[in-house]
Amino acid sequence: MQIMTAQKSSKLAAASLKRRTAQSNLKRDKYLYLLALPGILFFLVFKYVPMWGVLIAFQDYSPYDGLLGSQWVGFTHFIAFFSSEQFPILFRNTLMISLYNLVFFFPMPILLALLLNEGRNVLFKKVIQSIVYLPHFLSWVIIAGISYLLLSQTSGIVNQVLVSFGMHKIDFLTNSHLFWWLLTGQSMWKDAGWGTIIFLASIAGVDPALYEAAKMDGAGRMRQAWHVTLPAIRSVIVILLILRLGQVLEVGFEQIYLMMNGAVSQVADVFDTYVYRNGIQNGQFSFSTAVGLFKSIVGLLLVIIANRIAKQFGEEGVY
Repeated sequence: MQIMTAQKSSKLAAASLKRRTAQSNLKRDKYLYLLALPGILFFLVFKYVPMWGVLIAFQDYSPYDGLLGSQWVGFTHFIAFFSSEQFPILFRNTLMISLYNLVFFFPMPILLALLLNEGRNVLFKKVIQSIVYLPHFLSWVIIAGISYLLLSQTSGIVNQVLVSFGMHKIDFLTNSHLFWWLLTGQSMWKDAGWGTIIFLASIAGVDPALYEAAKMDGAGRMRQAWHVTLPAIRSVIVILLILRLGQVLEVGFEQIYLMMNGAVSQVADVFDTYVYRNGIQNGQFSFSTAVGLFKSIVGLLLVIIANRIAKQFGEEGVY
């Protein structure tokens, strides 16, 4: 009995000490917590609270009956989605656009960061950085407008230049074989420069002694980049790759919606545009929520699998 009482007293004392420690930390770092409060509220309001909306995917949702009053239908919407004729087309288009971005767009910020790191003229380096950052702040509406001005078959600048050299016009905007390349090129031009920020910060943290040792061994600039810089930022590359795999079914609604037309609809229609048509235009809220939940589950599984593979190869991973 005395032993049990002593153990209980010990647990109470430990809990009291832990509570006082937490209060002391909160009082000491109150300004840091206050600084983090807007970000915490953002995730609570826009990320966690809306998660209750996934219940709609298992209901025949009616705005009049509400979230709790609508009829439950189980996996009916998922079965209808997977058995529809459009599912293979949507899955192929979404997956291929993500694959193009993963293969061609993802390495671009790394390569660009390596090139910027090799610059020795500080002013020139800053100017180039500003130039490549600038497109990130342009909306997709502006990007689409620039694309039409440059690539239009009738009055596009690129086709006018081709004609002036005696070449035939190319239907960049209505050719289904070029549409995925067009989207990838737009993404690279818009966000490749912005993506270099993380890699440049990682490169800045590399120990200069490693470069000195490589120079003493006779390594040139390319050898230093390959054997020193890339291994030093490998963990950052792996983490960003894992996070990118989690968005493999998120290919960007706005970009595709603005560039899509009847001639390329068979290769341009993706899950996001499908959800927009069914959920917003046709009012099929439950069906479109089921599609969105499917995308989220696939992304979560890919992150878990990729993170586990990364840990098996000795990387830190995301968690």
